[in-house]
Amino acid sequence: MQLGMVGLGRMGANMVRRLLRGGHECVVFDLDPKNVHLVASEGAHGAKSLQDLVQQLASPRAVWVMVPAGGPTEKTVAELAEYLTAGDTVIDGGNSFYKDDVRRSQLVSAKGIHYVDAGTSGGVWGLERGYCLMIGGPEKAFQQLEPIFRTLAPGQGNIPITPGRDQSRGTAQDGYLYCGPTGAGHFVKMIHNGIEYGLMQAYGEGFEILREANGAQLPADYRYQFDVAEISELWRRGSVVGSGLLDWTAMALAEDPTLSGYIGFVEDSGEGRWAIQAAIEEAVSADVLASSLFRRFRSRKEHTFAEKVLAAMRKKFGGHIERPAGG
Repeated sequence: MQLGMVGLGRMGANMVRRLLRGGHECVVFDLDPKNVHLVASEGAHGAKSLQDLVQQLASPRAVWVMVPAGGPTEKTVAELAEYLTAGDTVIDGGNSFYKDDVRRSQLVSAKGIHYVDAGTSGGVWGLERGYCLMIGGPEKAFQQLEPIFRTLAPGQGNIPITPGRDQSRGTAQDGYLYCGPTGAGHFVKMIHNGIEYGLMQAYGEGFEILREANGAQLPADYRYQFDVAEISELWRRGSVVGSGLLDWTAMALAEDPTLSGYIGFVEDSGEGRWAIQAAIEEAVSADVLASSLFRRFRSRKEHTFAEKVLAAMRKKFGGHIERPAGG
């Protein structure tokens, strides 16, 4: 299948590589020509502009937008809408706010253009592991694009089907799922990231308690000098707290047991805030999610070992770079 990809950053470029491996044809564009040249050298077709990208695609066209949420996505979708025609599809694979999806969908649908929102999880490891995809928009557009989603997704791999699950229900076991109408995909991804915040915070606090168990404020008989790198490796094997986040924590601690290379400054992508806004609108108590978001705010003023663990996890699963306040 043919697909246009706009945005060749950490995830966009690897998604193109995975699609090429799966036998798809990709036309690519990025504001940095060097990124276009690099991916084109690996088998994609490079474009000099969004208009050039659209012209290289056969109707009905499908263009995946993988740029930062907010202004960049808004501008890209608006410009694409000038060149696309009825029956074409725009896929927003970034971390957009679901209400923005609904608004943008209404704008492009006036021209007969389909709008699909695809919440995408997998980070820099997605090239090999695949991407978990949460998809919203017109169901017909989802069905037309399903070969793309199936290639990008992890597939069942070696993860057994949940006991008692009816496999005929859908595609969740393959790592992608049609979640509902416009905005549904990014809504699910928003909650996914809110949960991620809470899990990361729990790991960070737990490892800090282990690290401080040898503190001078404790009675001598109750002090322990734990090797947190070894404990993280231990918990990866058979423990109920095992997860991808723990895997990345163990990697970071193996490389730097004191995490001295991290300052503990932790950004938030916006989805944690949106998840809490949704909880407020629905009158749902979300104590853990709210607390973990506020902890990230605090991390930008002073840094603890827990925050260094969070920063290390983010770098490992998403390639995120620490940015100090004012930087």
